[in-house]
Amino acid sequence: MITPVKQVNRFFMLALAPFIGLILCMLLLRPELDPGTLLPSNLPEEQVTAQTQTISKELAGAKDAAIQTSSSIKRTTQLYNQTTSTMSTIVQKASAQASRPEMIYNKRITSKLGVPFKRVDSDRITIEMYRVNPGTYTGYAMKVKLKDHSAMQMALNSEPGRSETTMQAVKQSGAVAGINAGGFADSGGKRYPLSTTVQNGKYVNGFQASFKDLFFVGLNDAGKLVGGKFFDQSSLDRLRPQFGATFVPVLMKNGQKTIIPDKWKVSPKRAPRTVIGNYKDDQLLIIVVDGYNENGSSGATLEEMQGRLAKLGVIDAYNLDGGGSSSLILNDQVINKPSDGNLRPVPTHFLFYK
Repeated sequence: MITPVKQVNRFFMLALAPFIGLILCMLLLRPELDPGTLLPSNLPEEQVTAQTQTISKELAGAKDAAIQTSSSIKRTTQLYNQTTSTMSTIVQKASAQASRPEMIYNKRITSKLGVPFKRVDSDRITIEMYRVNPGTYTGYAMKVKLKDHSAMQMALNSEPGRSETTMQAVKQSGAVAGINAGGFADSGGKRYPLSTTVQNGKYVNGFQASFKDLFFVGLNDAGKLVGGKFFDQSSLDRLRPQFGATFVPVLMKNGQKTIIPDKWKVSPKRAPRTVIGNYKDDQLLIIVVDGYNENGSSGATLEEMQGRLAKLGVIDAYNLDGGGSSSLILNDQVINKPSDGNLRPVPTHFLFYK
């Protein structure tokens, strides 16, 4: 990409080229002169004097022209330097102005989240960790800005039916953070991802139409969170998912709370939760809620999660697997308090990389 500063540089290089060429020619082209051939030896002294004066005038004129050329080059160089400096200032101001709306919006987000107690920042990603404690439950909110969409991936073991904890997935892949992802089904002592699962842009076990309020959520090839209920493969294909998993239910869509199925309001009513959502600027918000059991007496209700998400300005949000599966890892530390006392092995994890 040719920046405005580079365009100005190229213009002045072309403008200076003739002057530089003239000076180089004057310096390099020095023909040998034979004094004997310049003036015949038998000329009268008056004629010799007149021709000498003419040559002197011509040399003086050439000297004046060289001085003027040198002065012109200096003025052009000064103008070039001034213009380059001005263009650099304009570019810097334009960049600052372009980023202002983003900064203002981010400030609105963080003003509702509070003060982060952990932060990770690199060329690829920015992660900020906040505490969530509205009174009826406690948990954590992790805000993620993907500067490079490859900084988020999904872990899925290449061996079908094999599961691992989020900590294991983080350490094995070199991720800086991770959460549990989709639901699962146990069969024959193995644990398989639930319904539609996509990895590396391909369906792991084919497409399955949504049923019983199941949704798919993941990241597309532009680094945007995509999700929802899909009843035919073409509808999901149009979103170009690169990876994603399935669970239930959708909590927010286009900034509005969705209707929670009656079953999921009470089974259990309260529980540890893992939720992923996005803001209108495509930043991600992950909320993980603590709970000391899965009998419905601790953790958060899905209605409470909706209320919190709406208050924080989240646009779309999806309830991931919760209960004993809920896990939140940052910098090789378990941030949440798993209800089982230990992290549960599950088939899929969303991971984040520096």
